[in-house]
Amino acid sequence: MMFMRKILLSVFAFAAISASAADIYVATNGADTNDGTIGKPLKSLRIALRQARNLRRLNDPSVKGGVTIHVAKGTYNLYEPLYVRPEDSGTPESPTLIKGDGAVISGGVAVTGWRKEGKLLVADTPEFNGNLIDFRQLYVNGKKAVRARDVADFADMAHIRSLDKPNQIMYVPATAAVKALARQYAGKAGQYVQPTEMVLHEMWCVANLRIKDIRIQGDSAAIRFHQPESTIQFEHPWPSPMVNTKPFTREDGKVLNLNSAFYLTGAKALLDTPGEWYHDVRSHKLYYYPRSGETAAMLNGGAQAIVPALETLVEVEGTLERPVHDVRFEGITFSYSTWMRPTTDGHVPLQAGMYMYEGYKLRPQTRRPDRNNGLDNQGFLGRPASAVTVSGSNDIVFDGCTFTHLASSGVDYEEGTHGGVISNCIFTDIAGSGIVAGSFSPSAFETHLPYDPLDRRVVVDGLVIANNYISDVTNEDWGTLGINCGYVANTIIAHNEICEVSYSGINLGWGWTQSVNCMRGNEVYRNYIHHYAKHMYDCAGIYTLSSQIKTYITENVVDEIYHPVYAHDPNHWFYLYCDEGSSGITVQDNWTPAEKYLQNSNGPCNTWENNGPAVNDSVKANAGVKKGLDIAGLRAKIQTKKPKKAKQ
Repeated sequence: MMFMRKILLSVFAFAAISASAADIYVATNGADTNDGTIGKPLKSLRIALRQARNLRRLNDPSVKGGVTIHVAKGTYNLYEPLYVRPEDSGTPESPTLIKGDGAVISGGVAVTGWRKEGKLLVADTPEFNGNLIDFRQLYVNGKKAVRARDVADFADMAHIRSLDKPNQIMYVPATAAVKALARQYAGKAGQYVQPTEMVLHEMWCVANLRIKDIRIQGDSAAIRFHQPESTIQFEHPWPSPMVNTKPFTREDGKVLNLNSAFYLTGAKALLDTPGEWYHDVRSHKLYYYPRSGETAAMLNGGAQAIVPALETLVEVEGTLERPVHDVRFEGITFSYSTWMRPTTDGHVPLQAGMYMYEGYKLRPQTRRPDRNNGLDNQGFLGRPASAVTVSGSNDIVFDGCTFTHLASSGVDYEEGTHGGVISNCIFTDIAGSGIVAGSFSPSAFETHLPYDPLDRRVVVDGLVIANNYISDVTNEDWGTLGINCGYVANTIIAHNEICEVSYSGINLGWGWTQSVNCMRGNEVYRNYIHHYAKHMYDCAGIYTLSSQIKTYITENVVDEIYHPVYAHDPNHWFYLYCDEGSSGITVQDNWTPAEKYLQNSNGPCNTWENNGPAVNDSVKANAGVKKGLDIAGLRAKIQTKKPKKAKQ
């Protein structure tokens, strides 16, 4: 009888928990042995998701109105990504909501044990999951420190002199910094030397090249690089380094050197300015040149020094047959992700940050009917990491979230996603693109071919990107974007503000082809883009590629472009730019301060109408982030405001 009584009490207790378990609570001072109630919160999101899974698995009546995981204020340090799988799915009537109140999901590790050594502060390399780690970013008291480099002002970058492609040698001026690094390599043939990186400006991209050897030859230096990036760098034709260019005189009389500029980074010999740092991977020491007022005591006390350790913080992944669906993130901050490929393999992008693992010229060129011009190169691409990834998923929402202190992309809807919303979010201090969506050619698919998969479920379709503030992204990989969409369909990009970006504001399209492909029905509407092209040209506020039937670019405002002195072609910038193969696109009612546009090798069925400074003032008033924007009704609202169909 006593045994039966215990069983009944247990059942009643479980029923009581279940009745209120549609609200699950997580707090930094919780415990994963707790029941997840407000008085006894869990400690980890992983266990909270598992509890929500169990409620749905058991068809608990409490999930009828949805499951909300309340994440209290604080920092939640991960040791692996938070995996969201089909079992975590909700329904439209009963979504799974992960809701933050000042909650930070972090992939970072605190650096402690600082001590003073001369002008520098030194600490031991931190451990993560039992291993010493390497990293490419350091954040001190919430501010990104500068990885030691040879110039404080990028306007002072040196310019390359010539290329020896057959022998894979680059010749540069023998500056003081280059000579200092040459001494680091001298007499150490066959020995390990921690590579210094050259970050090379190449038209619309920057390449990260790990230096293998430097030989001083008079007033020049011959530089060789590690593999695989050396072969890729010297074989691929686009984008190429600028060499033997004539000086350019600007209207203000300033004479510019248009050979490709570069800076050097990642060597202790370059650590000479407050706010810079260097990580010695052999001695396991981190060196930091403190800013005024910063001390070892501060960094060991209230102020924090953090390095990123996890590449991906949240991975939402289902399959085409069994997608994750109806999951929503609200008010969460995603911080401190890493991306180490440039350190391990170099980074040579083709465009938009998509790196080549193989790229080379074709001789003779291939003539193809799907291209406006002959194809003169082949390229096979990889995709940079992202702090948050979504694939094989439907109706995944990020609303009111913050993406900051990230080493590559912010959030990436990769393939096989339908619906979904990214709204009312802030993207700031991100090394690469803020938002990425759609395929940029599968890795085994030559990137200039029109991508039109037989199974249309793999196409990113119906994504809404609206009312986001995107600033100070692209701050390391200068060729990336505020919003970067490749092969997408029926995607809406509306009412975003994008500023302080290194290249273009919005990229829409991929493939360089006028052949009909999977892209169609996209809308770029009422965005405000300003202060763009901080470092790169061949750019625009809004840039398109390839055929995109019934795509509309309307009522956007593009203003205020930077004029870097090291741009490869000082005149090659635009407010609106439809590039190779762009077809089926209507560009209408966009406000720009001048009619500086480009239609380069476009395909058929494009309409350009009423763009420029004479556009009605209401366009300027309505563009950008709008408080209280009806996100749910945005699709219908935009459909009713479509301009007339493109002329055939």
